[in-house]
Amino acid sequence: MMSKRVYKWSDGKALEIGSRTLIMGILNVTPDSFSDGGKWNTIDGALKHMEEMVAAGADIIDIGAESSRPGFQTMSAAEEIERLSQFLEPILKECPVPVSIDTFKAETADYAASKGVHILNDIWGLQYAEEPGEMAKVAAKYQLPIVMMHNRASKEYNRDIMDSMVDFFRRSIAIAQEAGLKEENIILDPGIGFGKTVEGNLYVMQNLEKMKNIDGKEYPILLGTSRKSFIGNTLNLPVEERMEATGATCVMGIMKGCEIMRVHDVLPISRMCRITDAIMGVKL
Repeated sequence: MMSKRVYKWSDGKALEIGSRTLIMGILNVTPDSFSDGGKWNTIDGALKHMEEMVAAGADIIDIGAESSRPGFQTMSAAEEIERLSQFLEPILKECPVPVSIDTFKAETADYAASKGVHILNDIWGLQYAEEPGEMAKVAAKYQLPIVMMHNRASKEYNRDIMDSMVDFFRRSIAIAQEAGLKEENIILDPGIGFGKTVEGNLYVMQNLEKMKNIDGKEYPILLGTSRKSFIGNTLNLPVEERMEATGATCVMGIMKGCEIMRVHDVLPISRMCRITDAIMGVKL
C-alpha cells in the first residue's frame, strides 16, 4: 500500500486511500451498458441498487450515464446531462459514501461537480481529443480527485505497452498540473479493456506495478476489470459468468499495488479483497 491519502468534502463525507483496498460499485443508469444496461435506469431502481452495493461493501458509487461499451456511439453533453439529472441529486442525497461520475465530457463533469459529486472518473485521462485540457480545468476548478484512465484509439503498439502507458500518464499529469489541479487529487487507471488487445490486457495485468511510480512519485491505482471482454475471450464466458475471474484479477491487482477496485459484483469481490488485504497484513 502507498502512503495514505485522506479526502474530505464539504458535505461531511470522507475517503481514505492507502489503508485498505477500496471498492467502487458501478451504477450504470444507461439503457445500453455492455453488462447491465437498462437494469438500474429508473430512480427507484438506481437508489435500491446503490443501497445494496453500499450494504455489500462499496466505499464509492460510480454513476455512468453513457455507455462506454465497445462500439458505443458518443452522445452530446446535453443529452448526457439530461439523463444524469434525473438520478444525480437523489443519489447524492441518499448515498452515505462518496459518489463519482463516469464521464469524459467537461460540461457533464462541471454539472455533476456543481451538484456536489465527490470524484471525477475520466476514461480519456484528460486527453479527450475533442476537448483538449477542458476536463483538467473542471477538476482544478473544484479541486476534486479525478481518475485518469489510459486510453487510445488504436490497439496496436510499436513499443512496450507499459512504456507507452507511462508516457500517456506523464502527459495527463502535466495537463492536470498546468490546469492547477493538486497532485494529491490524481488517481491513475490502466484502462483494462480500452485501446488494448486481449493479449495486451493480460500483459498490462502482468505488469501493473510498472505504472505505480511515475518519475519518482507514487499515485493510487484504480483497477477496472469487472466482466470485461478480455475475461470472456480468454475463458470463453458470457458477461453474466465472469465474476470469479474478475475476482482473480482484483486479487492480483491488490498484490501488485492497486488501491481501488471498480466492480459490478460488490459483495463477492469485496470479500475476496478483504481476505487478500488480511493475508497481506492489512488490519480490517
